Amino acid sequence: MKTERRPYRQTARAAAAAATRERILDVATAHFLERFYDDVTLVAIAKEAGVSQQTVINHFASKEGLLEVVAGRLDPEHARHADLADPVTNVVEDYEPFGDAVIRMLALEERVPALAPFLARGRTGHRAWVAGAFAGQLPDPADAAYDQALNLHVLATDIYTWKLLRRDMGLSLEQTIDHMRALIAALAAANS
Repeated sequence: MKTERRPYRQTARAAAAAATRERILDVATAHFLERFYDDVTLVAIAKEAGVSQQTVINHFASKEGLLEVVAGRLDPEHARHADLADPVTNVVEDYEPFGDAVIRMLALEERVPALAPFLARGRTGHRAWVAGAFAGQLPDPADAAYDQALNLHVLATDIYTWKLLRRDMGLSLEQTIDHMRALIAALAAANS
């Protein structure tokens, strides 16, 4: 007597693997944002995620492979899309929670190729955001002065400018916003 075979479905196994992968990514994201790249280890990520190091390697192949996936899920312009009413405050508040992590990533850019797509998205996104946020004070895009004016606005609101003011000079959040606003006001005066 032949019995009819039921098709074997691996849905539970696939769901468990997906949940494990997400747990690893959540832990790895926190580690990469809070630490220098060289201080992040697969052993520590595995331990905190409740898996073996081999499981992390099976999912991501290497630390750089894991970083590449983590960077792919981060949005470098995450908070800036919401509010253009006060673009300077908006950009500074966007830098506050993740600015130090991005500065660390920028320092590793040439050494860790997995960061390149994330950082390229950040640069492109920041430039596009500046073009939209300050469109009212920039020259017409057809004007020869447009590129220079846009570049100066990018510089005035760049993460390195934030770092210089907040970290290197030790200014408060409000002082940093005031200084960036002064830079933008000077650019507006120069363009009028």
